[in-house]
Amino acid sequence: MSEPRIVFERSGSAAHIRFDNPAAFNALTSQMWLDLRDTARAIAADPSIRVATFRGTGGKAFISGTDISKFADYETGQQGVDYERGIDECMGALDEIPCTTIAIVEGWAVGGGLNISAACDFRIATPDAKFGSPIGRTIGNCLSAASAARIGAAVGVQFAKRMVLLGEFLTADQLLDSGFLLKIVEPDAIEEEVATLCARAAENAPLTTRVTKEMIRKMTLGNLPDVEDLIALVYGSADFRRGVSDFLARTKKLPEWTGA
Repeated sequence: MSEPRIVFERSGSAAHIRFDNPAAFNALTSQMWLDLRDTARAIAADPSIRVATFRGTGGKAFISGTDISKFADYETGQQGVDYERGIDECMGALDEIPCTTIAIVEGWAVGGGLNISAACDFRIATPDAKFGSPIGRTIGNCLSAASAARIGAAVGVQFAKRMVLLGEFLTADQLLDSGFLLKIVEPDAIEEEVATLCARAAENAPLTTRVTKEMIRKMTLGNLPDVEDLIALVYGSADFRRGVSDFLARTKKLPEWTGA
C-alpha cells in the first residue's frame, strides 16, 4: 500500500490531480495539504495548462476530511489559529489557479473535501455523492473566514448553514438544484463527461478565464474580517479538546458540549 500522496498527471493542456489515500477515504494528511499547495502553484506558473481536474482515488470518496490526529496535542487557541492560517495558505493556492478547475466528486466530499470542491470553478458528481462539514457534531472546531466565505459563495449561505450548524450531509440532487453542481453523471459515463468538459474549458481564451476568475476571487475573498480571536476561542476551548478526544477514540455518541 502506497503512502498517502497527491498524484499529478498531464494530458495535453489538462492537468489531473488525484487525492490518493483510499485506505482513509482520501483524508488529507498534513503533507498532502502541502503537496496540494505546491502542485497548485506549479499549475498556476505553467501557462500551457488550460484546465485542471481534482479527483479522489477509488471511487468511494473525493476527500473524507483531514487527518486530525495532531489536534490531540493542541493546548492553546493560537495553535488553532496557526492551523487555519496554514489551511488558508493551501486553499489560497487553489483559489489563485488561473485556468479552469473541475472537481470530480465520487462519494464523500467532507470538511476539506467540501472546501476544495468549493474552490473549483465547476463540480460534477456521481449520484451517490454527498457533501458536508459536520464539525459541530464531531470535533467542535470552526472554519476560517476565507473557508466560510468560499463555501458560502459556492453552495449558498443557507445550504452552508445546514451543513455546519445542523451537521447535514447534502446529496448530489439537492446541490444540483442549487447550482453548486454542474452535472450528475453515472460512474460509467464520467470519463467521457470529464474529457468533454476539459476540451471545452481548454478552448476558452486564457486571459478571459484568468481575469474573470481573479475578479470573482477578489469579490468573494477580498477584504475579509479578522476573526482570529473567534478561531482562538474555539480551538482553545474544553469543548474542542473533548470533541477531538471522543473522535479519535471512535466514540459513537455525540460529545457532551458545554459551550466552554
